[in-house]
Amino acid sequence: MSYESTAQPIKIGYLFDFLLPEFYPQEMRDDLTRPFDLVFREGVEQRVIDRPVEIIYREVEGLPKGTVKAVIDAYGELVDEGCLVVFGPHISENAVPVKEAIEERFRVPAVNICGSDDWLGEWTFAFPQGSFTDEPIFWADLLAKGGHTEVGVLVEQSLVGESYVKNFRKAAQRKGIRVVAEARLAQTAQDVGDAIRTVYDAKASALVHCGFGFGILFVNSALAELNWDPPRFTSTAFQNAWLNPVLWQAFMGWTGVDQNDEANAVGQQFLDRYEAAYGRRPEYCVPVVNRDVATTLLHAFADAHPLSPRGVKEALERVKMLPAASGAPGTRVSLGKWTRRAWMGAGYLVARRLDADGVNSHLVDRFGTE
Repeated sequence: MSYESTAQPIKIGYLFDFLLPEFYPQEMRDDLTRPFDLVFREGVEQRVIDRPVEIIYREVEGLPKGTVKAVIDAYGELVDEGCLVVFGPHISENAVPVKEAIEERFRVPAVNICGSDDWLGEWTFAFPQGSFTDEPIFWADLLAKGGHTEVGVLVEQSLVGESYVKNFRKAAQRKGIRVVAEARLAQTAQDVGDAIRTVYDAKASALVHCGFGFGILFVNSALAELNWDPPRFTSTAFQNAWLNPVLWQAFMGWTGVDQNDEANAVGQQFLDRYEAAYGRRPEYCVPVVNRDVATTLLHAFADAHPLSPRGVKEALERVKMLPAASGAPGTRVSLGKWTRRAWMGAGYLVARRLDADGVNSHLVDRFGTE
């Protein structure tokens, strides 16, 4: 190939601010990056872009188990390697403080999946897998549909937990739901017996969990000790169930907020291509969510003039109404100069429950439909 026909790849950073356990299946690790590989490869084949895209992956232990500093340092490393955009960090506890470093030091755009509106800014965009404002409204909707008017709330002592519960109080009030007790949990898996006894003694008819998810680990066993099996609802913390079998069991019996909807034809068509490319059809949220992010970045790279961090940021602002693979049918991706949240429409979230097989889950409800 001639000198004039070659070009260096576009580099993007993938910053995963959580160390996956060693026993996490390799095929599920692959599910993190393969949607990007497939979308970008198709983009080159279809001449949407004229050069390949290289993904530089970093995995570090941020909060709640590690430190914000580790995440900021990793972001800086990705910038130093020439990444035009970074996918991450994804946990709100890390993303909010990292945003300050992005604006003051790095000035390289970032896209993530965190639920905090405080992340959104000039350089920071989100595909929020739920949000601290939206999910409490959806819980209240589910509770009201189920006839649950007196609920107990388990709150992890963290930015995530406190943000959720603040908004849930308002959402519950609007639906005529009374919060009969609030009990605090640690961010990490610790004894929850006293917290469960508090909501049990308050005669709650259902439970809501507010937090990142690790605090939920021993809740089911504590409920079993009381011979109590109330309806229980949680956030996109539900998606942690795919990390390992222990967490799967911890979330059994819970209704959680998710983004995989079998009725979404865009998502199913993408999984068809994924299966053809990799011999695997992963029916959970990560592949379709990451496909939406990758497709948005592909359009931004094609429209970035020049191919620079600022050029990519401004091109992201011009992405409009892309059909989404995640969420209910009809979900779209749109961004703008002062629009930093990507998915549009209430159906970008759905409610699901886990199946006992440790692999699958099933749809419970869609939001935005009365």
